Amino acid sequence: MKKISLFIVHCSLFIVLLTACKDDDYELSPGNPVMTAQTQFTGAHFGDDLPFTLSVSDHVPLSTLTAKLYFGDEEVSKTVIRTKENGDYSGTVAVPFYRNIPDGTATLEFTLMDTHLTSVSQTFDLPVRRAAYPYLILVTADASYPMLPTGVPNEYAATETFPSSDLPAYIKTPVVDANGNEITFGWENAGIMQGITTNIPFVSPQPGLFSVTFNTRTYEASPFFEILIDGHPMAPLDKENFQVDLDLTQNGLLTVEGIADIADWWIDPDYFDKASDDALTFLPIAGRYRIIANMTLKYFRVEALSGGAPASLQPDGTGAIWVIGTNVGKPSVDANEVGWNEGKALCMAPIGDRKYRLTVVGGETVRTDAINFKFFHQRGWGGEYGHTTLSTTSDLISIGDGVTGDSGNLALIEGVTLEEGTVYEFVIDVSAGIDNAILTVTQK
Repeated sequence: MKKISLFIVHCSLFIVLLTACKDDDYELSPGNPVMTAQTQFTGAHFGDDLPFTLSVSDHVPLSTLTAKLYFGDEEVSKTVIRTKENGDYSGTVAVPFYRNIPDGTATLEFTLMDTHLTSVSQTFDLPVRRAAYPYLILVTADASYPMLPTGVPNEYAATETFPSSDLPAYIKTPVVDANGNEITFGWENAGIMQGITTNIPFVSPQPGLFSVTFNTRTYEASPFFEILIDGHPMAPLDKENFQVDLDLTQNGLLTVEGIADIADWWIDPDYFDKASDDALTFLPIAGRYRIIANMTLKYFRVEALSGGAPASLQPDGTGAIWVIGTNVGKPSVDANEVGWNEGKALCMAPIGDRKYRLTVVGGETVRTDAINFKFFHQRGWGGEYGHTTLSTTSDLISIGDGVTGDSGNLALIEGVTLEEGTVYEFVIDVSAGIDNAILTVTQK
């Protein structure tokens, strides 16, 4: 019995070793993938889905067929197809539609790989150009209008007696061939982008007959209401709000052009002194700021920036402090109360020496009978000031300690009311550290 058992064990080991050797041979044995393009790649338009068919084969199982498109050295599109068997495989690879990309020759690359990781590649030159559309379509909420070529390369225009000088609309292209797609152009981040249908805030200086233009290469368009701050055009966010980011200096003079009723605008005393109807003196410390002109509320909202985004309070006390809460708002608490809406947070003006200021007027930008707002490290939820990191000796304002009011929320001291028309200045000093902030409230 022992001899028989030993024989079985030896046989089993021989089979295992034989199998292992075969597996090693299988894994080490290279394949020989072969592919042949069945499609002639004569050219494409930006925005196409380019079809392809390739015949593929190998003496070992295949794995994937990958199509990649390059603009120069940059990969801009990729399609991967599983190829389990020899045969013909078809697919499409997208040809992206981008701003300011000139007509030229792209590189189309196909790579066939088998399960032994042996691969073969083949490349083709692909001429790509921007389609010369016979027309574009301007789409409003109530109607669509044809935009015809103007004779300027890639430019189209719709000239109509439009129902209003305000004309929110998006633009779309027709499909010009079997490989083409409808391309849409809408509004995002104060500019026109492809692939979306958010309305572009076209505004004409006068109603009635006017032209809407658009260039499919540069994305330049008109008409827009133009406001200039110190000679810099403000980009329309929508028909009510215009924005510009600027590097500003303390006590620098800013000219304002394009706002006919600027004399009627509310001027934020934290950020500006009114030098004249068309000039403002900038008051905070030097830095980069975002100015947003609100045409409905008639005021300039200002935000400190860092790296192109709203600034936040830094460990060294620089940056920005924000106000969120009820019973406060600019240009008036009645028309634009902040509330617990992080998108409406007020940026305190950085005035130097790691101090930040909020100026309010009783009955105008702050309620006289109650307040309930607090200070945040950023424009939104996250770091915020509570009663352990913010203190005050004010005889007007108290800071909630979690028992009498939420921690960090400001309130009027019991029995106190603010005076109608009186200016109150809130200053936070973080020069002793951002966790040892001191609030001073001064009645002017």
